[in-house]
Amino acid sequence: MKALVIGYGSIGSRHARLLQNMGFPVKVVSGRQIDDYNPYKTIAEALADYAPDYVVITNETGRHYNSLAALAECSYRGLVLVEKPLFDRQRDLPENEFEGLYVGYNLRFHPVIQKLRDIVADEKVLSFHVYVGQYLPGWRPNTDYRHTYSASKALGGGVLRDLSHELDYTNWLLDGWRSLTALGGHYSHLETDSDDIFSILATTRKCPVVTIQLNYLDRHYRREILFNTDKHTIKADFINATLTIDDRSENYNITRDFTYIAQHKAVTGRDAVSTCPATGGVEVLKMIEAAEKAVQSKGWVFND
Repeated sequence: MKALVIGYGSIGSRHARLLQNMGFPVKVVSGRQIDDYNPYKTIAEALADYAPDYVVITNETGRHYNSLAALAECSYRGLVLVEKPLFDRQRDLPENEFEGLYVGYNLRFHPVIQKLRDIVADEKVLSFHVYVGQYLPGWRPNTDYRHTYSASKALGGGVLRDLSHELDYTNWLLDGWRSLTALGGHYSHLETDSDDIFSILATTRKCPVVTIQLNYLDRHYRREILFNTDKHTIKADFINATLTIDDRSENYNITRDFTYIAQHKAVTGRDAVSTCPATGGVEVLKMIEAAEKAVQSKGWVFND
């Protein structure tokens, strides 16, 4: 299979490197001057000359829709993976003949999440609390955070979209959100116009009490879940790759690239068990916009 990566920022370069290491021939579409992969300037040029089987869209969130539309207009019929979130806002998908369209919520492939999936399938979940925080200026070494899409609301930045892994796996583990309210916005000294803190209180089909805390501010990177079932108290720590059930802990020794590689294998292997389909990506966008609406209305929003 031939792979094409659209966009060559930090995440695009990672996907290109991993796909190449996995044995895929790789080409890139980028408007930037880069030395690797002999890049194409446009999607149409790449499709006509290279004819890829697998396309990974990694440009700015605000450009995802146009990239998908360009693939569809060129009658592309292969597999597509779009980096999260699917779009910057809810949109109808362009009419297409893709073999499959998926969203890059690779945390679904983390062994901790896989184990939690088994637990919540067998036990009644009573409360579920999610926390993720990471200081935005430290995200991308040697890059001024003020010049990244994360800092720009117009480009699809902000914690609700940047850290939407937490929204996706909450929906996936707990069978989708039913209602929510939220507080959030831009509160810090960071020189951005995007939201830097969001707090969501929600109900899902499998849990009556859910909280999700997202921020760009934690100097010590945290990404964790703490929840109670009718049998156990469970803590998942993604930074240390540990899962603690009551007083028993298990450590998972995985590399930083593990979940990305597992996701590529699943998509190209047509394994739909853990991949996030386009419908899952749309549901996250609905949740994002519901949280924004809840902040404005100071009330609850219901998922009809």
